[in-house]
Amino acid sequence: MRISGLQKLSLLDYPGHLSCTVFTLGCNFRCPYCHNPELVDPEQFREVLSLDFVWDFLEDRKGFLDGICITGGEPTLQENLAAFIARSRSMGYKTKLDTNGSRPEVIKDLIDKGLLDYVAMDVKAPPEKYGEILCFSGDPSCIEESIGLLESSSVAHEFRTTVVPGIHHGEDLEKIGMMVEGSDLLFLQNFRPSKQLDPGMEQLKGFSKGILQEFRQILEKYVNKVEIRN
Repeated sequence: MRISGLQKLSLLDYPGHLSCTVFTLGCNFRCPYCHNPELVDPEQFREVLSLDFVWDFLEDRKGFLDGICITGGEPTLQENLAAFIARSRSMGYKTKLDTNGSRPEVIKDLIDKGLLDYVAMDVKAPPEKYGEILCFSGDPSCIEESIGLLESSSVAHEFRTTVVPGIHHGEDLEKIGMMVEGSDLLFLQNFRPSKQLDPGMEQLKGFSKGILQEFRQILEKYVNKVEIRN
């Protein structure tokens, strides 16, 4: 595990639980609007934390924290992810995984081993746009495979789509809705300018409330519950 950040307390990252958040280093996407460029761009990589430091922290917080949110970067790229989760669970921690869904074989392995309590998966665009927008060279069908794995499992989960002006349009939301049709929950997240992988996007403004409501109405044809994070 290459962990490059540790948020010691979060009330938001793991719904309904007090958690800490570990940030893994490295990603196979290059989303221009990514707000964690230091975890994605090798030229901006932060130092890796000592695993001994992480384990000492988790040992110290046993009985106070409910769980761990593992995010990134993209955690499923980590070779020892299953072993890390197994050890943290042996300490009494529940596990939430944030993932881009590009490695369904890893998600399946973690589900089969009973290592996941909650998964938040990003559905970033229609499959045909993954190469164009995210510089993803793999087969985008892996995203739909991961969606199917989560939907057929007993693991609690949510889907998330961050919408960005100039990148996402109504027809994209229609296609995303069809990808996750029948799902219980999707969070529609508005773009927020901060630090981005593409610095040219830092002056961009998010969608208006009206446009977000239009996107929500599109998605509600397919998903049981759509919530907006503005």
